[in-house]
Amino acid sequence: MTSISQTLAAQSPRLTPRRVPASAYLIAGGVLILFVALVAQAFFRTGLASWSVGIVYIAYDTALLIFTGTKTWQLMRPAPAPSQTSAATHRPTLGVIIAAHNEAGVLGITIDTLAQQSDPPDLILIADDGSSDDTPAELLRLYGLTPPALGAISGPAPGLPTLRWLRVPHGGKARALNQAIQLLETDVVLTVDADTLLDPPALAAMRQAFTAEPALVAATGVLTPICGPSLSGRIFQWFQTYEYVRNFLSRYAWMRVDSLLLISGAFAAFRRDALITVGGFDPACLVEDYELIHRLHRHSTDKGLGWKVRVIGGATARTDAPASLMAFLRQRRRWFGGYLQTQYWNRDMIGNPRFGSLGTAQMPVKTLDTLQPIYGIAAFIILAVLVLSGKFMLAWPILLVMIAKIIFDLAYHLWSLRLYARWTGQNEGLGLGWAIVAAILEPFTFQLLRHAGATWGWWMVLTGRETWGRQKRTAAEADGD
Repeated sequence: MTSISQTLAAQSPRLTPRRVPASAYLIAGGVLILFVALVAQAFFRTGLASWSVGIVYIAYDTALLIFTGTKTWQLMRPAPAPSQTSAATHRPTLGVIIAAHNEAGVLGITIDTLAQQSDPPDLILIADDGSSDDTPAELLRLYGLTPPALGAISGPAPGLPTLRWLRVPHGGKARALNQAIQLLETDVVLTVDADTLLDPPALAAMRQAFTAEPALVAATGVLTPICGPSLSGRIFQWFQTYEYVRNFLSRYAWMRVDSLLLISGAFAAFRRDALITVGGFDPACLVEDYELIHRLHRHSTDKGLGWKVRVIGGATARTDAPASLMAFLRQRRRWFGGYLQTQYWNRDMIGNPRFGSLGTAQMPVKTLDTLQPIYGIAAFIILAVLVLSGKFMLAWPILLVMIAKIIFDLAYHLWSLRLYARWTGQNEGLGLGWAIVAAILEPFTFQLLRHAGATWGWWMVLTGRETWGRQKRTAAEADGD
């Protein structure tokens, strides 16, 4: 039987070079040339023209918001009644893999949350990636599990028959997941990080989505960040909560044009056969969940399969998010570095009509996004220099543009909260007053931090210093106390 690693070697675009269309080079080169030309305006022009890089940055961001708005407005309509599953329809079996490395402090609450679902999974498998902490003691204390041999799956937990434990040598999340996938026999495989807590109806919504649509091969749930009780944690949770709302609505918009690429590995479901067909997760990628979706789309196009990728509004969960400045910057460094990796590996898809709207719309947008944070930081620096150098009369037209942008963003922001609540049924922590404050402050604070983390990701990729570290868990452990 062909192993996942052998299949990956045959499927991965990083291992199987493909012809890159001229459109990819034109788009990527054009973005870079435009940046240089726009920044140069600050040295040769006055007034609003001196801030051309900022105008283009604002125009691009606004265009993306308008796109998302046009594709999500239908969420304002009454939600259709859930379809009744025919008795003849196959109800897929569903297994959950918990990727864990030294997660003793949060494993218990994560497992209990899965076991208490309104539609519990058929199997819960802990993919223990060489943990060296108190994981064995905790699993013995909580569930009566004793450590299996390396590479083997334990027997059922005495108090929870659906729970199993797989121990593998430490080799990273992707390798642990791949080994677990090959040992599972369920129709649908759901990956959950050890710090992700699913809401009670989440698995039922996910299973129903795969039951209703046989072409569905990958789906993401909707995540809400939790950052712990510290002051910095509350501040970062406040900003990230609104960021997640916009991001998941954006995913819904791209899903509407069959171009969704971003599936959150912290809560994602896959049809197992499709996952094995494309070679599972790539251990060489910094964001293995994001890279995998490119391969699923690629294989579907190559074979004419019509596979679908969805975001499921009824499948909601909470996940641990960075609660301090450095933790946040390190996370965004890894995310953006992995995004750059994946974009480069799949550069033959950029502007390629063979991939439909994914090639002609989503991938060009992703190419523009590679320099978006650089545009944003450059725009802020030029504006700051104008103001601090006493050239306020040159800066005031720019400030008027920024005020107009803030007003537009605020209107979109408030509307998006209403859409999100109707779509997911979630409105906790999305108060109107605080939403207005966040929309006003974000361009000068949180947005700059996102750009700084992304720029750090550029630096790490260009220098080859891909030492990403491990995020410290803060919220999930507190939530389980």
